[in-house]
Amino acid sequence: MAERMFDLLAPALTRVSADGSGAVLIDGTLGAGGHTEYFLTRLTGLTVHAIDRDTAAIDIARERLGRFSTRVHFHHARYDEVADVARSAGLHTVDGVLLDLGVSSMQLDRADRGFAYSVDAPLDMRMNADDELTAADVLNTYDHGALARVLSEYGEERFAGKIASAVLRARAVEPFTTSGRLVELLYATIPAATRRTGGHPAKRTFQALRIEVNHELDSLRGVIPASLDLLEVGGRLAVMSYQSLEDRIVKRDFARMVRNTTPAGLPVDLPGTAARFALVTRGAEQADEAEREANPRSAPVRIRAIERVASDGGE
Repeated sequence: MAERMFDLLAPALTRVSADGSGAVLIDGTLGAGGHTEYFLTRLTGLTVHAIDRDTAAIDIARERLGRFSTRVHFHHARYDEVADVARSAGLHTVDGVLLDLGVSSMQLDRADRGFAYSVDAPLDMRMNADDELTAADVLNTYDHGALARVLSEYGEERFAGKIASAVLRARAVEPFTTSGRLVELLYATIPAATRRTGGHPAKRTFQALRIEVNHELDSLRGVIPASLDLLEVGGRLAVMSYQSLEDRIVKRDFARMVRNTTPAGLPVDLPGTAARFALVTRGAEQADEAEREANPRSAPVRIRAIERVASDGGE
């Protein structure tokens, strides 16, 4: 959905010139570099600061984007560290921020990373290989309550308690090391009627483990306000979410930022109460039918965008 993201962000990146000269975009989720490549190709004067916690992704993107060497800068960091990245790059404000949440296609396609339940692989799921906690650690060390909470809260799994009990029984015999054994346990634990109608039985558990291992929702709660603080007046933030937990956080934060806090009934806004941001999208946009057919992974995406319309001082 690179074209739609471009349409949403381009007005902020081309306010001075049609080629984006002088404009700065932060790609907070670089991945293999597809979005950054698209923007740099379309806007020949644009500079991108690209962030990823995965060094393997940065290496792949660095090679892919080699021809843009003077206009793209790579940062190994979590996206909620965007303020520190900007500060280290000497940036006080930026014109746009792009966030493509969740696990990248590159990570899903690397069997050894353990993100996909369709292949048997080590239960890793770390986006940053330097982090300590793995999915195997969660399964093998969390008590019943903690594991059930993770599955219920992050996977919205109806059978969280039942799965947690099965995991504890299985790990008492042998610790979990590979995804295949977990998938087998889930098939055996989740009722057949649910398996027939609720999609792959491992989907919710794998999502929950991945979010727990990478602290994804905590990072998302941090990156939205930090990104908005960085935007120049007229700058925009665009976010692609892939599951309801992410989209709820984005929706809530955007709603708070566009709210006018002047008490009802007053004829004019009180100083400091007027909204400093305005929604660019109304509700969450979804991929159209053509996009979903061409790229099935776009089916769950929800897109929201917001623009800064006033400075913190209300000017």
